[in-house]
Amino acid sequence: MTTYKKLCEMAQQRANFFCLLDPDNLDKDSAVESAITCASNGADGLLVGGSIMLHDKFEENLKLIKENVKIPVIIFPGIFNFVSPYADALLLLSVITSRNPQMLIGEQVRAAPLIYKYNLEAIGTGYMLVESGNSTSVQYMSDSFPLPHKKTDLAVAHALAAKYLGMKLIYMDAGSGAKMPISEHMISEVKKYTELPIIIGGGINTPEIAKKIALSGADFIVTGTALEKSMDPILIRSFADAVHSVKR
Repeated sequence: MTTYKKLCEMAQQRANFFCLLDPDNLDKDSAVESAITCASNGADGLLVGGSIMLHDKFEENLKLIKENVKIPVIIFPGIFNFVSPYADALLLLSVITSRNPQMLIGEQVRAAPLIYKYNLEAIGTGYMLVESGNSTSVQYMSDSFPLPHKKTDLAVAHALAAKYLGMKLIYMDAGSGAKMPISEHMISEVKKYTELPIIIGGGINTPEIAKKIALSGADFIVTGTALEKSMDPILIRSFADAVHSVKR
């Protein structure tokens, strides 16, 4: 079974909780410990990646993470140097809210030969950056203007374009350190019009917010910043329980 098919089956049963890990910022022991803590406290999958790579520890730590957990390990590439065989799949992101051709297709062309070489499952993903009340790393790195927080019609139009281009997932992101999460109305409208699995990240810093996002139609809720300071098992379990309480 492909990872994408597994994700679709998961989404048909309930909302799911993903933890985002940046392995370039972790030493070996911390990478393994963080992954195991997330997996043993209810995380349904791990997204692994970051906006930049300063320490060249990505592949080494990704391999360790994959060896120590049984849940899906999926590369979330901030840049497409993040391509490795040590993962179940890679989100092949096209930043559809950008007008920067490098983020729409240029980086993907660079990554494609490596994806082929490693026989790595690539999941075409329409990535939508949404205004969060704060300047974020992804906004700066992608040279993109985010969608306005209240412009639901624009979000729906971009998501539909991704669907018609054949993309398999929609990832809506307020970005790391967002002051506010994406609106529940925007999420529900994008879900209604596209019917594609939706991943939501950014600004989800409490289990209560995570549950509201899940109730709005999100299939996968991602938390990263809220866990960076402390991989608290109780907090991770609280997020997972809140998200899992939303059945389909």
